[in-house]
Formats: sequence, C-alpha cells, structure tokens
Amino acid sequence: MVNRFTSVSTALTLKVVGIICILSFFVDFFILLLPFQPTDRVWQINLATALVDRGIVPLVGLGLLFAAYWIDSADAADRPQGIDLRFPAVILSSILGLMFLLIFPLHLNNVNQAKTQTLNRIAQEADQAETQLKNRLSQLQAQLNTEQGKAQLNQLRNQTKAQFSEILKDDQKYKQALESSQIPANIKELLKKAKTDPQVLDKAIEQQTDIQTLQTQQLSQVRQRRDEAEKQAKDTAWKSGLRIGISSLLLSIGYIIIGWTGLRGRGAVQGGKPRATAR
Repeated sequence: MVNRFTSVSTALTLKVVGIICILSFFVDFFILLLPFQPTDRVWQINLATALVDRGIVPLVGLGLLFAAYWIDSADAADRPQGIDLRFPAVILSSILGLMFLLIFPLHLNNVNQAKTQTLNRIAQEADQAETQLKNRLSQLQAQLNTEQGKAQLNQLRNQTKAQFSEILKDDQKYKQALESSQIPANIKELLKKAKTDPQVLDKAIEQQTDIQTLQTQQLSQVRQRRDEAEKQAKDTAWKSGLRIGISSLLLSIGYIIIGWTGLRGRGAVQGGKPRATAR
C-alpha cells in the first residue's frame, strides 16, 4: 500500500512539474513576441536568443512527463485512467524540434546580416570623423598661417615651456608631478627625459603644436577606435552565432528524437494502430 501510494504521488508530482515547465515556456514565448515586429532583424535575433536560452525548460518538462507515465506503467495496480498526455507531448516535441531546427539557419543569417550592417555603420562613422577632423585641422592651419595665428602659436609654446621648466627647476614640484595620479604617463615620461636633456622638451612642444603631427595622431586614434569597434562587432556576431546556432541544433535533435521515438512507439510512423496504453 505504501509503495503504491509513493508511486502514485511521485508520478503525479512529475506530471505537475513537467506540465508547469512546458506551460511556463509558452508563457515566456508569447510574452517575448510582444511587441510583434517580425520584419525587425534585431527583434528576430533577440527572440531566437531568448527561445534557445529557455529551450531546455520544455525538454526537461517532457522528460518528467514521460518519467511519470513510466512509473504509472510499472505499477500493475488498477487505477482509474486519467487523460493520456503522451501523444500530445510527442506531437509538441516534434513541433519544437522543427522550430529549433529552423532557428539554426535563420539566426545565423540574421547575425551575419546584422554584423554586415554594423560594420558598414562603423566604417561610415569613422569616415565622417576623419573628414570632420581634416576639415577642422585645415581651418586651424589656415588660421596659423596668418601673422596673428603665428604669434598666438609662439605664445602658447612659450607658456607651455615655462610651465614645464618651472616644474623641472623645482625638485619638490618635479617629485610631486611624478607621483601624482592626475598627470598622464606620457607627461611623466617627458618630464624624466627633459630632466636630463632640455632639448627633448622643445621638440615635444613643437610636435604637439604641429598641425601635421596632430592630424596624424588623431587620425590614428580614430582608426584605432574603428578597428576596435569592428573587432568587437565581429566577435559578438561570431559568439552569438556559434552559441545560439549549436544550442538550437542540439535542442532540435533532442526534441526530434523524443517526438520520432514517441510516434514510432505508438505506431503513428509505421501506419499501424496506436498501441494500447499500459496502465
């Protein structure tokens, strides 16, 4: 009597948990569809990612459901037969297998197209930034070619040199500058070199106020940011395609095996009559 009660209780618990797992997946599925934007590629990518991440939940639910019916079939005691959910379960498993099988190529295609669009956008933004930078520096160069501009540039260089010279002459200020966390590392390196060779300071100031040098440095920074953004976009697309693609394919295989095995076991595939349910 105790064993019978235990098996009945266990089977019922497994059925309840299995059904809840399956229903919770479909609740999430319908919520994820909102707002419904089937033509939006980003929406499709996010939907596929969310579904695959939750895809194991109904698989576990199906496993618990079939385990519950196995426990029922192992119990020879006669009990009133309830609703047999095994056939709907194998149909559902086959549908989910087909769905995850379709997600595999669709997601890879969407990720690849999204990556292409992102790379094009990054290239366009970088080109615009380079054009704006060149125009800005060209205007600045035109201003510096005037007498007033040359005078202002010389004044700026003299002020900068005076500030550095004041630090280099005072050992306490020099030490504080090297220990300060607010001063960039390249400035500290310049101070160290200028301490032993004063001409280094003049060359550095001249280079930092030279338009051609500034253009080269800033263009290099723009292109470096472009390369980093492109690398990040490629890495993100590659990881998403690999993770979601393989996971979707594995889920598809799992669901199809369950569905095919269940249908064949009930004679649906071979065209025979469904076998009598063992209770």
